[in-house]
Amino acid sequence: MLSFPYRAPTVPDSVDPPRRPSKIGSNFETEWARSPAARWARALVVEGPMRLMVRVAASPERNGLDRLEDLRSSGASTPVIFAANHHSHLDTPLLITSIPEPWRHRLVVGAAADYFFTSRITGTLSALTLNAFPVDRTVVSRKSTDLAGGLLTDGWSLLIYPEGGRSPDGWSQPFHRGTAYLARKADVPVVPIHLEGTGQIFGKGMTKPRPGRTLVTFGAPLWIGAEESTGRFNDRIEAAVQELADEASSDWWTARRNAARGQTPSLSGPQAGGWRRAWRLTEDRRRGKTSRVAPTRQWPKL
Repeated sequence: MLSFPYRAPTVPDSVDPPRRPSKIGSNFETEWARSPAARWARALVVEGPMRLMVRVAASPERNGLDRLEDLRSSGASTPVIFAANHHSHLDTPLLITSIPEPWRHRLVVGAAADYFFTSRITGTLSALTLNAFPVDRTVVSRKSTDLAGGLLTDGWSLLIYPEGGRSPDGWSQPFHRGTAYLARKADVPVVPIHLEGTGQIFGKGMTKPRPGRTLVTFGAPLWIGAEESTGRFNDRIEAAVQELADEASSDWWTARRNAARGQTPSLSGPQAGGWRRAWRLTEDRRRGKTSRVAPTRQWPKL
């Protein structure tokens, strides 16, 4: 039955009516995507077509899962922040199908509000298939931070990309401090992850994917110290991802030795002009057609 009033009140012509708040972008509502029905539907998608797509397109190899055993033994009640480098839209499906139980089906993904939630259709698909929630990249927003913190407190684990977006040139970008802040706020560990090969398959600027091989390397969980600042902890997370990259391109012992000597190769690349970074990206994609990992992180000799 309709309730009074039956229609919206009229507004004088000389008065500008207030705009209704937008329901897309950072205001997109995703709570429904964590309902039991949505979780069952998403589990079918993840274990069916998503896993098949990842296997065909990315041929993933997964290392370091044994480093999560201590957390796994504590059960699903222990939420975790999974923090990874970011080169491709393939990263999220790859990680969702790689992160083990008990976290895989109780995992939320921080996704760019200005990309994945620009319409009702894209927002609904992102929320349903990825369990994504909008993160505003254009401004510092407490709304996204409070939502993420609340989900962690409720027992959900979080997949986040501290770089804030996909690499534009094949090199990693500086990590933002939001991951470290959330770890302190919710008192949860951060598991660093390094992804290799996704940029060659479907990196930024590519119009269609090119199947290849990928490597997912999980690191040991990191806890923020009682007296440690979020800035210092953020540096530790970024350094851990760099060490995992070194491990992926060499071996565990070499990576640990380089870390002890302060010689871990940087993922951000040396300072150079945009044309040179673009050249390196093009070469990596060309050579990476048959390679699991990026063939080199060196610059051409001029």
